[in-house]
Amino acid sequence: MKSIHLWFSEYGVSHQNPINKLIHWICVPLIFFSLAGLLASIPVFWLKELFPPDVQPYIHYGTVVLLLALLFYLRLSPGMAVGILFFSLLCLQGIVWIQNSGLSLWATSLFIFVAAWIGQFIGHKIEGEKPSFFKDLQFLLIGPAWLLGFIYRKLNIPY
Repeated sequence: MKSIHLWFSEYGVSHQNPINKLIHWICVPLIFFSLAGLLASIPVFWLKELFPPDVQPYIHYGTVVLLLALLFYLRLSPGMAVGILFFSLLCLQGIVWIQNSGLSLWATSLFIFVAAWIGQFIGHKIEGEKPSFFKDLQFLLIGPAWLLGFIYRKLNIPY
């Protein structure tokens, strides 16, 4: 498996333009969140009954996929996995908030997902480079870590 530094180096090649970077700071977390929301919209009533009522809102396919993604991040960098775990927990809480607000989770997540991807492609048009995931789908998981890497470096947190 590639090192986190090699992943970041390769990802950074198509993320040099300041406007594209700014768009990524907005859109990458929104895509991460909205994908979890879309997956959480798939009914799993049979499974929820196995858990206490206060845990049931968090039992869905979004949680399962986030846990699987955390395994990727854990192999990549345990320190990075901690940060992604924290962000994942915020996303799960956001999903519950949307569900409790009366908004349609799937419609809200779909809107965010489509709008954020449009933003991403605009950013790459401005950059003049294709998105990295066209080269390797694993770059879809590198984007959130790449952003978190900036925060870690700013706070002198090793990863």
